[in-house]
Amino acid sequence: MLRDEPEGKAKNVALAAARNEWESFQILLRSDAPLKGVNVEPGDLKSPDKSVICAADAVLYRQHQLELTLPSYRNDNFKPGWYPDALIPFRHPLTKQPLPADARFKAAPFDLPADETHGFWVDIFVPKDAKPGKYRGMYRVTADGREAAKIAVELTAWDFELPRVSTFQTAFGATAQQVRSYYAQRAKAGKEADIKDPDAFEAQVNAEVSRHRFNAAPPDALLTPQKESDGSYRFTTEQVDALRKFVDTYHVNAIHTPHPRRAVKDPEAEREKLHAWLKSFDRMAAELNRPGVTFFIYLKDEPNDEEEYHYVQKWGPPIRAAKSVVKVMVVEQTKTSNEKWGNLYGAVDIWCPLFPLHDKETAAQRRTFGETIWTYTALCQMKPTPWWQIDFPLLNYRAPSWIAWRYHMVGLLYWGAMSYWKGVEDMWTDPKTLDRRKNGKGPLYQGEGTLVYPGRAAGYDGIAPSLRLKALRDSIEDYEYLAILERAGLRAEAEKIVLPLAESWFQWEKDAAAYNKAREKLAALIVKAKRK
Repeated sequence: MLRDEPEGKAKNVALAAARNEWESFQILLRSDAPLKGVNVEPGDLKSPDKSVICAADAVLYRQHQLELTLPSYRNDNFKPGWYPDALIPFRHPLTKQPLPADARFKAAPFDLPADETHGFWVDIFVPKDAKPGKYRGMYRVTADGREAAKIAVELTAWDFELPRVSTFQTAFGATAQQVRSYYAQRAKAGKEADIKDPDAFEAQVNAEVSRHRFNAAPPDALLTPQKESDGSYRFTTEQVDALRKFVDTYHVNAIHTPHPRRAVKDPEAEREKLHAWLKSFDRMAAELNRPGVTFFIYLKDEPNDEEEYHYVQKWGPPIRAAKSVVKVMVVEQTKTSNEKWGNLYGAVDIWCPLFPLHDKETAAQRRTFGETIWTYTALCQMKPTPWWQIDFPLLNYRAPSWIAWRYHMVGLLYWGAMSYWKGVEDMWTDPKTLDRRKNGKGPLYQGEGTLVYPGRAAGYDGIAPSLRLKALRDSIEDYEYLAILERAGLRAEAEKIVLPLAESWFQWEKDAAAYNKAREKLAALIVKAKRK
């Protein structure tokens, strides 16, 4: 909701969620006179049998707005104005302690200007042990000198739970490592201080990423085997134990491993050494004993010419010949780009096509060989698909998982480590993160490569989420409903609900309410199957 748009008339909130799932709502405010000290007070949600979803466990934010005067490339429906995106937490996201009163941006109390719409965001988590049924409570919006406004909240807890480790795999980059580098570079330039407590910082970033059901990236040191005197490689017990703790703490289901060129220069001439390197990952994976984790090498990003195709053809087969747990990912579609270059069949385990380049016929063929399909987006390429910039609808971030499941895709990738901030001086005021107009090499993409904001502006070292990140979390949780049904042998029934919304990467339902209705139908199928 933009700043100049009306706030809406609804006064009550009706939510529904599985156990182990987040569900959210927003509170939009507008007044014809300024209001001082606006705040939100959460209330317990109680069931008839006195079970409680505690108010203290709700996570509250104020929506921070960014002024966009120019559209992202190819946004024909752009409206200039103030767009909400960054979310300022009421409390420290990890410690739950109050944030400094002198922080640059505070969530509350907030002074609401006259004739402007501003919003708050509320996340509610349904605990694993919550009893099914309806929970009701009251939230209060207060302001200095005004009677509190009351918002009735009803949440239906469905009688099933989502696994804490998601089925849908993600690779959105090493956020903690990139943000730490960002602050180090700014400190070196004399722009601001470096991170004071790196351990606390990394814990906050990784927890935030994980809470939104994305994979946090383990430190590089945990993924680097030691070379032995006999030419073999191995991971120490300490490395394996630390990696297991990381995987379990942050619910990781996929790990990007180092490229083997760290060990070898020529995969054919040094095949024995290459296989020794990969064998160390096999032993480590066996000791780790987390069979749901996929290990993959990001072999090549978008091979777009003959030389890059030959690179994949050179490295992929020798790696795959080791029959290692480490799989070969290439960010490319299953249909060969140019027949003159040859194909990549036999060189790839995990294909990752751009949304509009997915080819269902060749993808289906590759899946018969045990290969898997992920997908990704970047910029605004080719025929319109759900593009990811701030000025496009939030539904563009939710719909892709439905389309991905429709095509048997199992993973989602994005560039920028959620935090491609180096293109702007201040992400909190300037969303033009990828502005190729500066050097005459292309157009503007508002918020491209970013899904989080520097937490320091809100009073802590770490990251603050965005509305777009929340939509993606919902998307991953939606996928889990579909995965549960597929595991129960009910894919055909689920497809009847999904396919009308997710016809293709070029044709998807634009009404957000339709996805919520479909989600309710999916939940009903799960509950029915569970009772049989």
